[in-house]
Amino acid sequence: MAAMMPKRHPWLAAALLFVAACAQAPERVVEPRTGSEPAARGSVVLRAAMLSGHNRARAAVGVAPLAWSETLAASAQGYAETMARTGRFEHAVQSIGMDRQGENLWTGTRGAYRYDEMVGHWVAEKRDFVNLPVPNFSRTGRWQDVGHYGQVVWRGTTTVGCALASNATDDYLVCRYAPPGNVVGSVAY
Repeated sequence: MAAMMPKRHPWLAAALLFVAACAQAPERVVEPRTGSEPAARGSVVLRAAMLSGHNRARAAVGVAPLAWSETLAASAQGYAETMARTGRFEHAVQSIGMDRQGENLWTGTRGAYRYDEMVGHWVAEKRDFVNLPVPNFSRTGRWQDVGHYGQVVWRGTTTVGCALASNATDDYLVCRYAPPGNVVGSVAY
């Protein structure tokens, strides 16, 4: 596909590769809980847990902390509610323009997981992450194994907003990021 792109627009080829990669449905993997305490809930707890989990991972690699964005949180809420209503666990369709947002998704049994466990599943991908250009940043050879972590620690990302919605059986967590990370050909930090 890249060979068909005009030479004056090399960024378009990278953007289309990124969009094609993100268009694949995320794998639905529910990992075991790390604790036995009940899951505390609420928007204040969510915000604190998401910022803490993200910023602790970023500090570990020397990247500036993220700020919370109510705009991104509202966008995340709308999409979390859509997934909960439809039961479809897949990335949102987005433009490839300047309004594009980064996105991490998580799902698990309703009420069974704490927010820190949810973000912890993304951060745990660090075990397979190598700071090489996307999509070659995984020890396993599969970018999908480290994509959540890559977005969490992406140096160029400055804001995050997250939301949770539930249906009768499942919780759906969506975090949105600006500017988006996991840019093909670039490194996270």
